[in-house]
Amino acid sequence: MAAADVGESGIRSGDEALPTPTAGVRCCWTATSHRNHVYFGRARILASPGIYISIPFCAQKCTYCNFRSDVYARALRTDYVRCLARELCSGDTRRGDTLYFGGGSPSLLEPEEFEALSAVLPHRRWAEATIEVAPGEAAPERISSWVETGINRVSLGVQSFDPAVARAAGRKHDPETVQTEIRCLRERGILNISVDLIAGLARQTALTWRRSLDWIERLGVGHVSVYMLETDDASRLGRELQAGGSRYGARSVPCESEIVDFYLEAVEQLRSLGLERYEVSNFARPGRRSAHNLKYWRMEPYLGFGSDAHSFSGRRRWSNVATAPEYVRRMASGSSPRDRVEEPGPKRMLEDRVLTGLRTSDGIRLGNDEWRELRPRARRLADRGWLIAERPSIRLTDRGILFADEAIAELLG
Repeated sequence: MAAADVGESGIRSGDEALPTPTAGVRCCWTATSHRNHVYFGRARILASPGIYISIPFCAQKCTYCNFRSDVYARALRTDYVRCLARELCSGDTRRGDTLYFGGGSPSLLEPEEFEALSAVLPHRRWAEATIEVAPGEAAPERISSWVETGINRVSLGVQSFDPAVARAAGRKHDPETVQTEIRCLRERGILNISVDLIAGLARQTALTWRRSLDWIERLGVGHVSVYMLETDDASRLGRELQAGGSRYGARSVPCESEIVDFYLEAVEQLRSLGLERYEVSNFARPGRRSAHNLKYWRMEPYLGFGSDAHSFSGRRRWSNVATAPEYVRRMASGSSPRDRVEEPGPKRMLEDRVLTGLRTSDGIRLGNDEWRELRPRARRLADRGWLIAERPSIRLTDRGILFADEAIAELLG
């Protein structure tokens, strides 16, 4: 590529073109990775899809949770597992290279339920196979069933290591429970462990937040996700905050500036521990980035199974019905669980790619027409210190990440 200069605005000049497909290779409009970036254009080959399996069952509903999960009757769970196994049998899971059991609390499944699902999955060594685990549910017999299925990564939904904060959120664990379960996981060979924290929970203070970060250092995990509390009407705590009420500890939720301070403190402490931020909410040691979640942010293909599961082929999107009862009704009647199918045009695909890709430290790679369309708005964001644009790539600065939603909205006009 021709040499180019980076001006004070952070916009890099030059008219380099994206590489063109090799003659004779079938091309289609899709999204794939190129030199660790993603661009929407004539991609040569679709990447292997990630396989997502939705387990929307919980032992208790956390106050902050805005997912389509709930505390359902055991009979429904039995029917759901049977229907899910049938959907997995009919899906093309053989091409997948990553596997992800999400929820809800997939760790709530008993070994025989988990084994019923693993029996219809490809018997292979997955590049990455993750299960989300609620602390207190990693019993030895469950861990054994995960290992036999090929699970090699566990994401622990700790949220807080302070018992009072955890209880206010609807969790029942203490730090020692988490420590014991991590030791058991490692003894069984699961070394790739992630811990989730939430900044902004009820009863959270600067001191309790610092204690949670200190536990991260003590446990030595390779991946941490730090989320800032969302206050929408899809969670009990969110609705209470919007109504100005006091239930679920709403009056003790930190203010917005405190939540930002907690997040910034986490960024600095995790960096000092060797966990670099590679996405707005995700931090990892070298080699510990989530291969499955990167597919979402890079807009690579993924196939979802179960209620409220979403899929993307590279061109087409579809999703299943939102709730477990409706999913079981559809499957039991012989109907498709699909609820929505769409094939977005280039403009919508660009918007989606900006929304997901700019959350990552790699940013996104633009085509020539896309660059020309976004360049004026990208220049304004670069002048503000929020964006770095080096044609054909754009990415948020550390400062820009704090205003990611605002920056992305402005970039898309």
